[in-house]
Amino acid sequence: MTNPVLEAVTQRAEEIAALGPSNEALGRLDDQAAKVLRETGVIRMLQPKTHGGLEVHPREFAETVMKIASLDGSTGWVAGVVGVHPWEMAFADPRVQQEVWGENQDTWMASPYAPMGVARPVEGGYIFNGRWQFSSGTDHCDWIFLGGILGDAEGNRTQPPQQLHLILPRSDYEIVEDSWNVVGLRGTGSKDIIVKDAFVPDYRVIPVAKVFDGSAVREAGLTNPTYLLPFSVAFPLGITASVIGIAEGALAHHMTYQKGRVQITGTKIKDDPYVLYAISEAAAEIAAARAALLDNVSRMYDAVVAGREITFDDRAVGRRTQVQAAWRAVRAVDEIVARSGGNAMRVDNPIQRFWRDAHVGLTHAIHVPGAVFHVSALTQLGIEPPQGPMRSMI
Repeated sequence: MTNPVLEAVTQRAEEIAALGPSNEALGRLDDQAAKVLRETGVIRMLQPKTHGGLEVHPREFAETVMKIASLDGSTGWVAGVVGVHPWEMAFADPRVQQEVWGENQDTWMASPYAPMGVARPVEGGYIFNGRWQFSSGTDHCDWIFLGGILGDAEGNRTQPPQQLHLILPRSDYEIVEDSWNVVGLRGTGSKDIIVKDAFVPDYRVIPVAKVFDGSAVREAGLTNPTYLLPFSVAFPLGITASVIGIAEGALAHHMTYQKGRVQITGTKIKDDPYVLYAISEAAAEIAAARAALLDNVSRMYDAVVAGREITFDDRAVGRRTQVQAAWRAVRAVDEIVARSGGNAMRVDNPIQRFWRDAHVGLTHAIHVPGAVFHVSALTQLGIEPPQGPMRSMI
């Protein structure tokens, strides 16, 4: 199976890698880095064909994100996060699709989905207020998905909370400059967002319950298996793919650096069996993490094609696989960085940047193992997991 987008990315690999330091210095993607992503088509991989998208197999999307992240972590992260948003937009109301893509099919959408806002119902829609953190790639986006809670007439959160995904144009929200000052993934520009009394019409709002139970997709009449995947499979894919790609990039820089390195003892790395063992073990672990993530999404896709229901148990085990893949890859990075010597920590050595990026990527909520591992173990024991927050990310 050919992947034209991956081929286009590979042709511009040196350019993507060279822009890494600039991205980090700017605290957002360099305009040229964003231009490369637009020109290669990565953000349109999961976009519907009705609006110029490619509707690729999700495995192809993940492989492409991994490649980009192996060249520069921040560029890969933005590709993975922003690249998933067209997947959900595919089953949004056709009116908002036209607003977003009608004039420019390369329009990007940011997020986050965390329900940090309150949407107060009014005639024809909602009045929306809130503040969010971690809006990756937001400087290069003209629209945004934001998570919110349905409010009552006074703007108080309803109980039990009813979550919504609200879609807003750039004119309706504020990007907070200087709100992204972190140790890794600095080039993602994952800044804070503020919304004050924005009116969001009904057709730009998707109930989260319909996203999670698949009814939003069915109501939209979509038949491509890519869109029939559960949200908990599609949403983490680009994020975890970028972390694994970053680990691959760290390994590649480590190998280049170690090839001619001589330790303070005078021993060449090629003659040190302990370091060579660590390199091989780390390489195998990163390869295994990659294989696990790609196999997981491929099996889910194949199940949809076969018409088989993806159960809650399936989703729980799939999330466990996805989370563990990220942790496995980053632990392997730690093993090789610890054997790279002090000079690997110099700012002009890319190894330290990939190391920092990997760890910051692992802190994303989608990689927290606690509840996911708990629930997946219960399902495999044949025990019904409790309702509530433990099930919310599955």
